[in-house]
Amino acid sequence: MHAPLVSVIIPNYNHAPYLAQRFETVLFQTYQAIEIIVLDDCSTDESRRIIEQYRAYRQVVHVVYNETNSGSTFKQWLKGIELCRGEYVWIAESDDWCEPSFLETVVSGMLQKENCVVGYCQSYCMEGSNQIRWQSEHPYLSDYLTGQAFVEKYMLANTAIFNASMAVWKRESFPLISQAFTRYRMCGDWLFWIELCLHGNVFVSGKLLNYFRKHGGDVSSQSLNQGEGFTEEIALFTLLRNRKVISDRHFLLAIKHSYIRYKGAGQSLPLLTRQQLNKLFFQERPVERYLRWSYRRFYIKHSIRKVFDAIVAR
Repeated sequence: MHAPLVSVIIPNYNHAPYLAQRFETVLFQTYQAIEIIVLDDCSTDESRRIIEQYRAYRQVVHVVYNETNSGSTFKQWLKGIELCRGEYVWIAESDDWCEPSFLETVVSGMLQKENCVVGYCQSYCMEGSNQIRWQSEHPYLSDYLTGQAFVEKYMLANTAIFNASMAVWKRESFPLISQAFTRYRMCGDWLFWIELCLHGNVFVSGKLLNYFRKHGGDVSSQSLNQGEGFTEEIALFTLLRNRKVISDRHFLLAIKHSYIRYKGAGQSLPLLTRQQLNKLFFQERPVERYLRWSYRRFYIKHSIRKVFDAIVAR
């Protein structure tokens, strides 16, 4: 069977401690039809020295060092995509790593279904290199869904594709989506995956093949601590509703889950941030009523569950 070329983009900023592991787990995939594009966003650590150690590998076709920091992960994605020649693209984040069979599993799964535009596996969320925080799951080892069904079922309450490193996508679909994702700091990838998925079918592997490293220095952790993530979630769901990508019902379900997460983290946010977020969540009167009712229902169920668990534990 013809092995289509996969363009592997490794965007990096100050991830020198993790770069060698990232390179090794890309270079020694069991699927070898790859080209590697390395983008460094003006790192101030030892990243350049480590990158240069891998420049001579035949799979490394581009190494680009920014003279100034772009300030945006997603602008770096765009730069890398413009350099790709492959039929498929894998954005392998520089602080993550994966199993050697990752590409073989995901690409072969995508090739078995017509018009499969996105494929992904399950992922561990790691604290450092050894501690597992949590792991994703899927009820089937191999599954196919239409893009619309996948978005409605797996990309609204939460995002099933929460780490770029766990997914591969078809490059010819990229010109069909907007570049609105570049305007986000935290939720741009969420919009990116939703728009891509809507142009075809989605392959889901239930295998755990990716390791997503979480640490205090990553963008999502910083944004959540500042409340920016919730602001972007509200903007994202509103955009999807206005574009009629999702129905009013799915909008309410998505915003409900965002509001419940916000209430769980709210007291750790500054008072001014909480006041601003309350205004954003409650800017439409019907939405405010729905959110207040949904949260009361959730809180009662959660409290009852805690009491029940305490009784059982005695």
